[in-house]
Amino acid sequence: MTDTATTPATTPGSPEPTRRYARLAADESREDFSLRYAPHSYRRWAPATVAGTALGGIAYLADFAIGASIVFAYGFTSGLAAILTAATVIFLTGIPIARACATYGLDMDLVTRGAGFGYFGSTLTSLIYASFTFIFFALEGSIMAQAMHQAFGLPLQIGYLLTTLIVIPIVFRGMGALTKVQAWTQPVWLIGLVLPFLVLGFEDPGVFGAFTHFGGTEGAGSGFSWIGFGFGTGIALSLIAQIGEQADYLRFMPARTPATSRRWKLAVLAAGPGWVVIGAAKQLGGALLAFAALEAVGKTHALEPIAPQIEALRPWLGGLALPAAALFVIVSQVKINVTNAYSGSLSWSNFFSRLTHRHPGRVWYIFLNLAIALTLMELDMFAMLGKLLGFYSNVGIAWIAAVAADLVINKRLGLSPPYIEFKRAYLYAVNPAGFGAMVIASTVSILAFFGLFGTYAEAFSTFIAAFLALALCPLIAWATKGKYYLARPNTLTGPGVVVADITATHTCGVCESAYELPDIADCPVQAGPICSLCCSLDATCGDVCRKGAGGAAGAGGAVVLPMPTVRRS
Repeated sequence: MTDTATTPATTPGSPEPTRRYARLAADESREDFSLRYAPHSYRRWAPATVAGTALGGIAYLADFAIGASIVFAYGFTSGLAAILTAATVIFLTGIPIARACATYGLDMDLVTRGAGFGYFGSTLTSLIYASFTFIFFALEGSIMAQAMHQAFGLPLQIGYLLTTLIVIPIVFRGMGALTKVQAWTQPVWLIGLVLPFLVLGFEDPGVFGAFTHFGGTEGAGSGFSWIGFGFGTGIALSLIAQIGEQADYLRFMPARTPATSRRWKLAVLAAGPGWVVIGAAKQLGGALLAFAALEAVGKTHALEPIAPQIEALRPWLGGLALPAAALFVIVSQVKINVTNAYSGSLSWSNFFSRLTHRHPGRVWYIFLNLAIALTLMELDMFAMLGKLLGFYSNVGIAWIAAVAADLVINKRLGLSPPYIEFKRAYLYAVNPAGFGAMVIASTVSILAFFGLFGTYAEAFSTFIAAFLALALCPLIAWATKGKYYLARPNTLTGPGVVVADITATHTCGVCESAYELPDIADCPVQAGPICSLCCSLDATCGDVCRKGAGGAAGAGGAVVLPMPTVRRS
C-alpha cells in the first residue's frame, strides 16, 4: 500500500502529481494527525478531559516492579533517595516539553525536530522513542501475562500473545477510543490501587515502619550508599521518555485563552510532568507491597506485582483476593499498553516517513511495534529488567535533557528561534546543537555505564548524560550562532499572529486538502502552499527550497511563527 495513487515525477524540481493518501492514512479519526500539527478544529476536548486521558495512561504496574527492584537491590534509604531524585529530574525536564507540545499542537517527535535536532537528526530520537514504547509494552505485557497465569492457569506464552492482541481494536480507533477507555476504567483502577494499602494499614500497620529499615535482599544494608543511589537513580530515570507519551495526548489541548488560562496551565502541568508524582508514589508503594509479601512468596514472585497484590488483599477478601488482584492488573495493563501501542505507532510513522517517503497510515505501524514487543516478551525481558532499563536511561535522558535545554536556555538567550519549526521546508537535515549534544552525552555515559571510567562513573552514568546534554546543547548553539536551526525563514506569518489567523485554512497544492496555517509551507516547486506531510513525502523536489539558504536564516534573522495568542473580542 502506498500513499499515492500515481507515480511521482522523477525530474528534480518539477511539480509532483496530485497525491491521494491511502484510505487509512486519510482518515483522521484513526490517523489522529500522526505526522502533522494537530489543528484547533480537531482539539475538541476540554483541558480536564485531555489531562484525564493522559493520566489514565500512567496506570502501569512497571512502577511497582521498578520500585521493588531498586529497593531490593540497594535498600530502603538509597532506594528512596534514588526514586525521589529521578522524579525531580523528570518533573523539571518535563515542564517545558509539556508546555511546548500543548501550545503548538505537536507530538514529541515534531518538537524534537525544531528543538535542536533538525529534520533527519530527529530520526534517531524517533527510534529511541519507539524503543521506549515497545520495551515498556513488553514489560507491562509480561506483568499482565503473569496475572493471567496465576488467575487462570494460562501459559505465559499464550498470555503474551493475548496481551498483545487485546489492545489492537482500541488503538486502531485513535484518540476518541482511548479517551473513552481511560475514563471507563479509571474507577476500577483507583479502587484497586488504594485498597491493598488500606488493608495493610488496618491489618499490619507495623510493616510501614519495618519497611524503612529494610536493607534489601543483596546485602546493601539500610544505610545510605552513594553507589546504590547512583545505580537506583539510573534505573528510575529510564522512565524519563514517558513525557513523550504524555505529549501525544497534550498536543490535543485546546488553545489557551484568558478565560481558560489557569485551568489550561494546571491541566498541562498535571498531565505532563505531573505524571511522575504519581509514578514515584507507585514505585515506593510497589516496593512496600513487595517487602510485605517477601517472606510469603519469595524474592522472585515479590518482584511480580500480582503476587504482592494477592497477599495484601487476602486478609479482607480471602479466596477473592486472586481474581480481584488479577482484575486490577489486567485493567492497569490495558490502560498503559493502549498508550504504548498508540505512541509507538506515531513514532514509527515519523521514522519511516522520513526514510522511505511513504506513509501508508499510522495504524499499520501498530503491528510493527506490537510484533517487536511480543518478541521481547517471549525472550523473557522481565528477567533482565534492571540492566535493560539502566542502559536505556543513558540514551533517554541525553535526548530529553537536550530538548529541555533548547526550550529553556537556547530560546531564552536567543540562540534558537522563539518557536518550534517542524516542517522539512525550513529545517536543516541535522542540527548539531541538540543532535550533537545527545550523541556525545549518550556515548560518554554508555561508556561509563559499562565501567570504562570506574565504579562511581558507572553508577552515575545517567547523571553524566544529563549534565553533558544540558551543557553541550547551548554551548554548540552558541558556537554555531544558531545557524542550523532554520535553513530559510518562514515568511508565511509574522509577529502578532492570533488564533483567528492560525486557524484559517489553506489548500495544499499536492493533496488538495485544506490545513491550518502552522501545517503549511511555501513551496517553490509547487509555486504555492504545501502541507507538512506532502512536503515530507516528496522524494523528487531535491530540497530546492533550501538550496542556497546558507546561514541567512539564523536564530535572529527569520520571520517566525510565535506562540499563539488570542485576540480579545
